[in-house]
Amino acid sequence: MLERIGAADLARLFAGIPEKLRLGRPLELPEALSEYAIARRLAALAQRNAHPGTHDWFLGAGFYAHFIPAAVDAIASRSEFYTSYTPYQAEISQGTLQTIFEWQTMICALTGLEVSNASLYDGASATAEAALMAMRITHRSRVVTAGLHPHYTEVLRTYLSGIDATLLALPREDSGTSHLDEDTIDEHTACVLVQTPNFWGCLEDLRAAAELAQRNGALLVVVVSEALSLALLRAPGELGADIVCGEAQSFGVPLGFGGPALGFLTSRQKYVRQMPGRLCGETIDARGKRGYVLTLATREQHIRREKATSNICTNQGLCLLMATVYLALLGRRGLRELAQQNLSKAEYAKRRVREDANLELVFSAPTFNEFAIRVPDSAAAALARAEAAGAIGGLDLTPYAPELGPAVLVCMTELAERTAIDRLLTALAASARS
Repeated sequence: MLERIGAADLARLFAGIPEKLRLGRPLELPEALSEYAIARRLAALAQRNAHPGTHDWFLGAGFYAHFIPAAVDAIASRSEFYTSYTPYQAEISQGTLQTIFEWQTMICALTGLEVSNASLYDGASATAEAALMAMRITHRSRVVTAGLHPHYTEVLRTYLSGIDATLLALPREDSGTSHLDEDTIDEHTACVLVQTPNFWGCLEDLRAAAELAQRNGALLVVVVSEALSLALLRAPGELGADIVCGEAQSFGVPLGFGGPALGFLTSRQKYVRQMPGRLCGETIDARGKRGYVLTLATREQHIRREKATSNICTNQGLCLLMATVYLALLGRRGLRELAQQNLSKAEYAKRRVREDANLELVFSAPTFNEFAIRVPDSAAAALARAEAAGAIGGLDLTPYAPELGPAVLVCMTELAERTAIDRLLTALAASARS
């Protein structure tokens, strides 16, 4: 290679790099291994990972462990989907476009709103984009949040840091829901941004939030990080939400080390031109046959430049496909039954907590499949006991709300068997018994 490009040696190749920036020694890397040896090494590393296949899983807090039918992966792995890029040329992208259209239809039905985009990166970026969308619609610069996931809040703060915007979080009631303060919402408020179930697992009063926001000319933006809850709870759009966004990883997308994920965003029809990303629509071709096209794409990539609604440069096509297949497999009745299982298992666990003198429910508000438990000693010690018993027992809430005392956020999905729930609660309460 050096001979081909006319360089005498490696030093000559890197002559353009200042001397002070060169490493000047070999990289500190282990010796090369054979393909067989490296495969064994990677397998050994993989076995160290805890996942729902190795442990009973009670950790949620934004990413949720659900059973994924084999058909989801089988269809998503087909080469025509797996290797496709973006649907710029409708004549060769009908399969991808139809999938996006069907996803938009399904997520609109679940959220109770009229129009959806073709997905966003994840729930956090979807939340931030929804806030920016509300600011464009109302021409206001204040965003008020209620019960929002702390990580979502950090992403939202980063988005708003470069513009003249104010971010304010509503306080939490003792019940676990947000304190909707009339004095907090004023003529500068672009939106009241409410997560439900909120970070603590509690269900917020969306109708009251909608009335409060609309009385002051603001929009109600509802954030949903556990999309399965939409199959059981009343649709946010029916309760007054103007925009609904969040995370749809629960619909057939496996857990990973922080991703990939599937953000969604729906809104009322009148706001469609302020939506970020792209939107697919149904049409009829020159022969009268049904077809699918990109209907709106208000992005800088489509030469929108300063008129672009966002710099989101793609949609989560493969994750969107997995979610669409998942929803189609379960159907309306199957999805509702699955959500009911989640609720029932969580209610069983909460009943067991009430019966145990060493455990306590932190909040009294209704929940879906996630709730906080106060444990007798430190949350870290309780979770360590749970792991020793074969369970990933939840999220330590100490870094997020130290005022709650030793508390753990636990999640009960359809994967939680009754015997596993019993083992978890026994482990969490064990310190006071020993």
